[in-house]
Amino acid sequence: MALPLSGEEQARADLYALLSRLLLAPPDAGLLEALAASDPILAQGEDLALEQAWEQLTLASGVMDPQAVADEFDALFISIGTPPVNPYASRYLSGFMNDAPLAALRADLAHLKLARVGGVGEFEDHLGALCETMRVLIAGGPGIARQPLARQQQFFEAHIGPWYARGVADIAAAEGANYYRLVARLAGAFLAIEAEAFVVGEETDD
Repeated sequence: MALPLSGEEQARADLYALLSRLLLAPPDAGLLEALAASDPILAQGEDLALEQAWEQLTLASGVMDPQAVADEFDALFISIGTPPVNPYASRYLSGFMNDAPLAALRADLAHLKLARVGGVGEFEDHLGALCETMRVLIAGGPGIARQPLARQQQFFEAHIGPWYARGVADIAAAEGANYYRLVARLAGAFLAIEAEAFVVGEETDD
């Protein structure tokens, strides 16, 4: 029987799960209420970006109308034609949707015995889907073992690290981004911490 996750691992998995949920679908009333009632994230060290981004998102969650957030999500990510925002790795890494980076990702997922759930419309290289994969790598899942930190780092640096900053910046800057500007800010702050932590871990191991 696997030991429980450490507090840090659980917090990482929970944040990845939340980002995945918010990037793949708009929050319903229950999630907005839960976010509004959430405890603050206390910064470690001098970097306050995550703490501040979390505070802004939770405060906004307490005053946002669920339908307004849903309409905003649709306008940003699901509008007719080409949506204003397409947070897919292939688009940022190669300039084209459904391109070589997606093929490389699928090969990596197959090696991990992971695959897109049937009926899911988004490709696997959507930022929300990648966050869900990171959650599984950290916490495991049905029939899927937790992966060591080195494997998490390999996946992050191959499929998220090279482009997430541009992706979340585009979400934040998109016309009509109100609630999702704050979601993007939270994603950017958290993923920057992840990227830095992996690098620090490498230096510690040397």
